Amino acid sequence: MLTDGTTSERFCSCCGYVESEQIEDSSPERRFSKDGHDDKSRSGIPASLAIHDMGLATMIGQSNRDAMGKPLTSSMRYSMNRLRTWDSRSQMHEQMDRNLKHAFTQLGKLRDKLVLSDAIVEKAAYVYRKAVAKGLVRGRSIEGVLAAAVYASCRDAETPRTLNDVADAINIKRKNLSKNYRLLVHELDLRIPVVNSVICMSKIANNLGLSEKVKRDALAVLKEANGMRLTAGKDPMGMAASALYISCMKYDVDISQRQIALASGVTEVTIRNRYKDLKKSLNL
Repeated sequence: MLTDGTTSERFCSCCGYVESEQIEDSSPERRFSKDGHDDKSRSGIPASLAIHDMGLATMIGQSNRDAMGKPLTSSMRYSMNRLRTWDSRSQMHEQMDRNLKHAFTQLGKLRDKLVLSDAIVEKAAYVYRKAVAKGLVRGRSIEGVLAAAVYASCRDAETPRTLNDVADAINIKRKNLSKNYRLLVHELDLRIPVVNSVICMSKIANNLGLSEKVKRDALAVLKEANGMRLTAGKDPMGMAASALYISCMKYDVDISQRQIALASGVTEVTIRNRYKDLKKSLNL
């Protein structure tokens, strides 16, 4: 089925059967210039949970001209400036609005630092709004609760972001982040899936620039370990790092345990212990 944007018809590309003669455009409206031509500018940003007012607030433009395009008088310009000031203040009148404004400003910075998708950002904003509504932010830092919401969203979307990654990006202690994360999971009754060590392995391999052959062999080791339930109760990042180290030794890749430890965010002792367990259990 194809859609003709000019005639607003939806028809079959094979036989030409017209399914619908007129389709309503669900995209945002466009503004029109004075001469009647479309200037391609949209009527505003889309609604989003990651904006303190969800993108539904009004905004007084900065153009000091009337509807006919004529400049405003000095007294009218003064009045419009005062209206803009009070309009800005009215949006930040409530304490919750100021809280959300600051939190979502930090969320935008976290999005750039951690390279998060729109779905994760929206999920994090949703979790943070629930935490604010339940009063969980009171007595705690905004950055700490927001970082916990971001980490929970990454876990829910199975995006490999560790506690250290999120804590370093927002400049808080890992202990504070993990404490707030446990609070959100318990109070908001979040259903967080278990971290998949395969996704962690891909992240470590990409950071080290390892070949696809090494990745596939490490993936086979992890799948065999999962089948024997050797990964139960173990740190997924540590298991992935150990599987990669085994694969690197198998193919004589010149890489040390320290390099893998730095890329994965775990200690060398963890890698050695998991390496010994895998080697003994899988008869490598």
